[in-house]
Amino acid sequence: MLTKGTVWDGVADAPLGVRDVLVEDGRITRVAENIPPPDGAEVVDLSGRTVTPGFMDCHTHVTITPDLMSSLLLSSAAGALRAVPVLRTMLLNGFTTVRDLMSADPGFGVVALRDSVARGVIDGPRMLVAPHLLSARGGHGDFSAAVSPDLQRWPSPLELAAADGPDEIRTAVRREIRGGADWIKFGATGGFSSPSDDPAHCTYTQEEMEVLVATARDLGRPATPHCYGDEGVRRAVRAGVRSIDHGNLASGDTLRMMADEGVFLVPTQFTITDDARRVDDDAYWADKPAGKRDKFRRYGRALLDCAEHVANSEVEIAFGTDAGMFPHAENWREFPAMVSNGITPARALRAATSVAARMLGLDDLGVIATGKVADVVAMPGDPFTRIEVTGEVDFVMKEGRVYKRPQREGQQNP
Repeated sequence: MLTKGTVWDGVADAPLGVRDVLVEDGRITRVAENIPPPDGAEVVDLSGRTVTPGFMDCHTHVTITPDLMSSLLLSSAAGALRAVPVLRTMLLNGFTTVRDLMSADPGFGVVALRDSVARGVIDGPRMLVAPHLLSARGGHGDFSAAVSPDLQRWPSPLELAAADGPDEIRTAVRREIRGGADWIKFGATGGFSSPSDDPAHCTYTQEEMEVLVATARDLGRPATPHCYGDEGVRRAVRAGVRSIDHGNLASGDTLRMMADEGVFLVPTQFTITDDARRVDDDAYWADKPAGKRDKFRRYGRALLDCAEHVANSEVEIAFGTDAGMFPHAENWREFPAMVSNGITPARALRAATSVAARMLGLDDLGVIATGKVADVVAMPGDPFTRIEVTGEVDFVMKEGRVYKRPQREGQQNP
């Protein structure tokens, strides 16, 4: 039983107050003031802490590091093994669910990671996965331009997720689902880190997007695009995607279109707005590709304007970080980034809990209420007044099992 913590249920605009939370067999069975502990119950004192549903990061890359090209050179097994401590770190930081949207290897190692977590072989957040980014040749998922032209003629991992035209796209979607994909991710526009495209340019036609999304839908899978530019977002929404990932160049009109159609936005604001604000910092960019900095110079003002539009919009925001493009231990930094861009703390917290759960179709998660799965975290202080405490999580429960608890003298976490 969890006692004496200030509980926020994942939905309300403010904490409910001090409550006890009774957990039995991995589920929440009661939330109330002053619950008498059942015989034999373990009681965890969370005094002085805000208790929330476990956080969800809807845009991660657990097998990728900021040195993206080195990740492309690893085998599936090596990439998966490197991700094992990453998964434990994210769990101990309060993230009990993640959606992984692209590995760098040609195989399906990220599916094996998902299944290993589900079976309890390794510790980590539960995972939903889109193993590869389906991309037009020359689009965001095609990094072949970063290698010698002599090597581009040979089949390589860089080509395995490339698909142009309806027939190739159908085959690619079916191959992803056969390999175990929960979601289908595709490149609707170029990006900032890829070498041969532009974030505002559409890399798939309307027809190609519609074929891709319809093929995924026929096989019971939702689709989401990597997408920055306004026209790319509009095409993807018309095609019927479940969410837009990034969307950082979307206009106010396009955000209204998304809200009207019930399409979620995963805005990954920390990594985007941080790069945009630091575009003139030579030291920051010293070890990063020159082409990426050039793109941020070109679009920096528009990226910051869009962040303001998102805060003023009615689009449903789900929390996602793009971690892997920056260190996974820093996923929490998305919270203060969202708030600094005008999103209220309550909206940012809902984005990582109840709204994320709805987007992901995980109805038993994201809320502290009777009958829900007991994914619960706690942090010292009040995230509604100091959002940075989301980076200080010191209690983590997933499915009723405690992985981290406030440390007392001489005590160690499991």
